[in-house]
Amino acid sequence: MCPGDVINTGNYQPPCRTAARRGCSCGQCKFNHTLAGKIPVNSFSTCQPREGAMRIISRRSFIRSAMAAGGAAAISPVFSMAQQMKKYDFKISLAAWSLRPWFDKTWTNLDLPRIVREDFNLDGLEFVNSFFTLPRYNYLNDLKKRADDYGVTLVLIMCDDDGDMSHNEKSEREIAVRLHHKWIDCAWFLGCHAIRGNARTRTPGTDEERVKRCAESYHSLCEYADQAGINVTVENHGGFSSDPVHLVSLAKQVDHPRFGLLPDYGNFDKSVDRYEALEMTMPYAKAVSVKCRDFDENGHHEAWDLDRMVKITFDSGYRGFMGIEAGSRNMRHWDNVRACRDLMLKYKA
Repeated sequence: MCPGDVINTGNYQPPCRTAARRGCSCGQCKFNHTLAGKIPVNSFSTCQPREGAMRIISRRSFIRSAMAAGGAAAISPVFSMAQQMKKYDFKISLAAWSLRPWFDKTWTNLDLPRIVREDFNLDGLEFVNSFFTLPRYNYLNDLKKRADDYGVTLVLIMCDDDGDMSHNEKSEREIAVRLHHKWIDCAWFLGCHAIRGNARTRTPGTDEERVKRCAESYHSLCEYADQAGINVTVENHGGFSSDPVHLVSLAKQVDHPRFGLLPDYGNFDKSVDRYEALEMTMPYAKAVSVKCRDFDENGHHEAWDLDRMVKITFDSGYRGFMGIEAGSRNMRHWDNVRACRDLMLKYKA
């Protein structure tokens, strides 16, 4: 059987240009006809055209030979999916926002490194600026020491409510930029690689005008952040930022190597296709938020195809931290984090 007749499992490629050009049932290749997956692709490198009439292989014949050679499992859809599942080298972090209902009740910022390691056995932590008590030296030093003790990487700081980076008044935008400086400084001290800002203004103007004003502000902030070696990201987090077209436009207009996006799986506007939106924004990503809603009893994510979102993320070439953010309306957030973690571990090499 010619390799062109083999059902594509995702790992198979035609062995030579001749076979690729002729497609299925070429019957013109000189090699040991073997089922896909039984011989490495490179072993077909000597494939040569040969003389002889074209031999058509029917679907029935293929199935019969497949059953004989590899058993029913060889053509089982479940088996095929398992064969195609790729493993990736990445780490998982916890967005502190996931545990917000218990903030200042059962935990504070200083407890998070322990929780990340002991409760979830994750490798990274993503802060929220509103959870910091007083970002002074002793406090930050204590936080950093606890993270080191538990072997937890401090990934980034999510910054909210520190001014409007796309305000129609330039003086207000300048204030917003300055207010973000302290979080750049904290990120540097803690060893984070980035902060996350916002672009969800409601001030006058069109979205295009807001994007332009916002880009000016973030370029200025990136100039400051560059001195500390800190990246600046913006999330799809309401307003024009939930539209992937505007978000990509923002990244292009900021035009700074320190700037990037933080795509959140759950925050795109309902009017857009979230899978296409993720494909558009991932080329600019410096961080990712794996937003999780409810899972059924079989571990299947119900709100959207989480497996598909994860595949898009990795197919883009991204290999940074995958930040879990629990957003269930029915599950306990602690359980929601674990369910999302368990799904992510399927992909981990």
